[in-house]
Amino acid sequence: MQPDLQGLEISPGELRHLSGVDPTEVFRPAILHKAKERWSFFFQECLLSLALTPIIIGLLHVFVILPLIGGSLPATLITLVLVPIIVIAARWFWLQRNSPAALCCLLDEVDRYNAVIKAIHINDQLEAAGTTEMSISDRQKVIEALTLTREDLVKALRAERILRDNKNFLVRNPELLVTNLRTLQTLQVQDRASEYGRLLNEALQIATGVQEEMAKLQNKR
Repeated sequence: MQPDLQGLEISPGELRHLSGVDPTEVFRPAILHKAKERWSFFFQECLLSLALTPIIIGLLHVFVILPLIGGSLPATLITLVLVPIIVIAARWFWLQRNSPAALCCLLDEVDRYNAVIKAIHINDQLEAAGTTEMSISDRQKVIEALTLTREDLVKALRAERILRDNKNFLVRNPELLVTNLRTLQTLQVQDRASEYGRLLNEALQIATGVQEEMAKLQNKR
């Protein structure tokens, strides 16, 4: 990866630090539209449910069923059926409560942002292999756009976390809700139909989405 791309990507660890939550513990409706991520999510949830079910059934059997009913086979069978359902329902409710809409949208924008960086890295590899030729100035403008977009994403993630913990802090620090969208809109590439033109437009769309989320946060103050 080229030096100017290194450090631009927002890693899961940095996301965890900025948002205060584990990104994998946030339920995002957008992942259900992607087959690979959808099955990965359901598989992970099933594994968690299977891991918790024997523990809960064992506790219920020792502390509830045996003392109150005794060795009842029907009660044990009913427990075997109901506990997984309750575990899944409780897990779903917990995910919903711990997945604010603003945070979900920002995490989606981070995914789009990281995808643009990967696309530039692939273009760099193709250019190094001599299979394509790109404009250096256009590439620099996209990198500049991504740098500004990264600043907005970091600022938005911090503001969303602050809003969850202390709404009044944003009132005293309105600069946390200022974005770089206007600066981004002034950037132009030589050929808008080129790959870098598409990537610059993608960065602008991400920045626009971030500004919309920042506006929503401002309205919640």
